[in-house]
Order: sequence, then structure tokens, then C-alpha cells
Amino acid sequence: MTEATELAARAGDSDPRVGLRAVAALRRLLERLESVQVRSARNQGWSWQDIAAELGVSRQAVHKKHGRQ
Repeated sequence: MTEATELAARAGDSDPRVGLRAVAALRRLLERLESVQVRSARNQGWSWQDIAAELGVSRQAVHKKHGRQ
């Protein structure tokens, strides 16, 4: 199993402490993955608008979050 798969399974645990910790870990993992993909897209010449469209957010939101990386 991958880290994400294990975390997703734990997120459904009946113990809220286990589930919430897994949710927090998934959130951190997702943020790292998003940063990697945004950086890759920018390195390949994508515009902020193109990235925003794929993420389902505004251009301003994605630029504010990732513009200084």
C-alpha cells in the first residue's frame, strides 16, 4: 500500500483521534503534491490561468498560494 492509501484507510477509522490525524496528514501530502505539480506546470510554460482552471480555483488564488515558490 502507498502512504496515501494507508492514510485514506485510517481517515475512516472509528477512533476520531486516528481519523483526524490521518486527515491532517493527507492534507499535508496534498499540499506537497499540489506544489510539485504547479511548479512543474510553470516550468513547462503553463500560465497561472491554465493551472487555476485545472485546479478549479481562480487565477488569483493559485498565484497567491504558489506565486513565490
